[in-house]
Amino acid sequence: MLNNPYKILENNPYNQHILPILASLPSTPGVYQYFDKNGKIIYVGKAKNLKARVLSYFRNDTQHSLKTQILVRKIADIKFIHVNTETEALLMENNLIKKFQPKYNIMLKDDKTYPWIRITNEEFPKIYSTRHQVKDGSQYYGPYPSGKILKELLSLIRRVFTYRTCNLPLTEESINKGKYSSCLNAQIGLCLSPCTGEQSRVEYHKEINGIRQIIKGNFSSYLNEMKDKMMEYADKLQFEKAQQIKEKITLLENYSAMSAIVSNTVKEIECYSFIDDSDKIYMNMTKVVEGKINTSFSVSIEKKLDISALETFTMAIVQNRIDKGWLSKEIIVPEYLDLPKDYVLQTVPLSGEKKKILDFSLHNTLFYRNQKIKKAKILDPERWSNKVVLEMQKDLHLEKPPHHIECFDNSNIQGTNPVASCVVFREGKPSNKEYRHFNVKTVVGPDDFASMREIVYRRYSRLENEGKPLPDLIVIDGGKGQLHSACEALKKAGVLDKVTVIGLAKRLEEIYFPNDPIPICLDKRCHTLQIIQHIRDEAHRFGITFHRDKRSKATFKTQLTDIEGIGEKTARDLLLKFSSVEKIKIATLQSLTDCIGKSKALKVWNFYHTEKE
Repeated sequence: MLNNPYKILENNPYNQHILPILASLPSTPGVYQYFDKNGKIIYVGKAKNLKARVLSYFRNDTQHSLKTQILVRKIADIKFIHVNTETEALLMENNLIKKFQPKYNIMLKDDKTYPWIRITNEEFPKIYSTRHQVKDGSQYYGPYPSGKILKELLSLIRRVFTYRTCNLPLTEESINKGKYSSCLNAQIGLCLSPCTGEQSRVEYHKEINGIRQIIKGNFSSYLNEMKDKMMEYADKLQFEKAQQIKEKITLLENYSAMSAIVSNTVKEIECYSFIDDSDKIYMNMTKVVEGKINTSFSVSIEKKLDISALETFTMAIVQNRIDKGWLSKEIIVPEYLDLPKDYVLQTVPLSGEKKKILDFSLHNTLFYRNQKIKKAKILDPERWSNKVVLEMQKDLHLEKPPHHIECFDNSNIQGTNPVASCVVFREGKPSNKEYRHFNVKTVVGPDDFASMREIVYRRYSRLENEGKPLPDLIVIDGGKGQLHSACEALKKAGVLDKVTVIGLAKRLEEIYFPNDPIPICLDKRCHTLQIIQHIRDEAHRFGITFHRDKRSKATFKTQLTDIEGIGEKTARDLLLKFSSVEKIKIATLQSLTDCIGKSKALKVWNFYHTEKE
């Protein structure tokens, strides 16, 4: 029996088979494959150094994600493929993933099937749109996220080029046998009737090659060819044919002019951007040809194992370039990726036209992410809430998910009418019926720290005495000072060690923890920060509303309700009609009578006119 230096292998029944393999790993570039007990590939990976990369799976058990631990337990065999360069490893990894589709590898998929343009693999190819790819040698261009754009392009191709739309199995042999006859399309000039031999295979393929150029966005090179051909017909005095070509040139130029121009200097380039979002990443892929956006689409990719978002993003770029045949020599990315130097040139722009292209791509990524989130909230709100709560636990390093959150805010104007609010969120959503507001009783003057101590103590000493459940997370609207005051109150109430409390500073939206002088700053796009901001804003809104109501009631009491026989309802009726107390003072007795009746009007009239004497 071999000694087992890898603790994680103790739960793997095949460790005695795997240990010798691990001991003989080479320190060379290559591709590794993990197999389960049935001989099925469950994971494929690439490595600059096979020994270092593979051994990393079998060390530091506690640092691995649960998915990686499960993977290691299922590994029954490991095989390697040696290659000479990192680029060879990169491409081979992708090919194996596409071929075997291992369970634990990322696959570049999305729930929406975008349409493509297909040019069939035949002696006389057909051109049409499709949402399904068949591996029969046909060429596919796209995908096109907008069906409208695709229809416009196909309409242009139909008006400029002549090609067949029939389903006849055309071959030169069948044509020579005279099996077919011309159809209506040939009679109206949309097809030059290759089925009857009137258009040769060579001439037909010239049309198809022209279509390929236009689909790729290479308008200028093809337009130059057409202009040369037009001049050639004109020189031969074949003006009718020259005019036909001129009309096609006009169509192509008009269509080209409608394309979004993003650069006058960038000719052909690919741009990739992504947003990291807990269990998946959202990614946009944009291709620019001749300074114009040729195609742009977004996908969501589920993370697998403990692979970082940047690694997932890198793998997705390689998959996309292979799948779609994108061969640009340069790519624009938000940060430098771990790709071989001889694979592609990477650019991380800080300004200029390339930065505008990156901003365009990132904007589309963000839009796509927001649309997916809205859809998820509508279709499965319970699952979405659970996802958000778990994400908050991870981002804030909490011991348990914050299913129950409470937030506090103080409100006063120059120390008058001090109040506080407490809002409650459950499963990431407001629980309005549990909202509470407080009148500050023991604090004199504008002392927010003392007000926070009073309100937090009153809230949690009561919950503790009544045996009611405490929240999983308490959010204090404010920085270190407010957080310290809240912690003092929680300690006094005897619950400081039973709850988790954080402070949210307004200026930079920093999150403070007790006894930690260094705050954490979350990405402004992450759900955790957005939920905490929502809670803080809701506490502020609720507190301000209560404070305004209190001031309004105080106004009635001191200026109108001091009049004997005049209550709040009568005071409100007067203010609604006359707008202010000053106008009530100068109002005529008749106008007051029309509003509140003769008896009460006389009391108001006498009160103000007696004061003037």
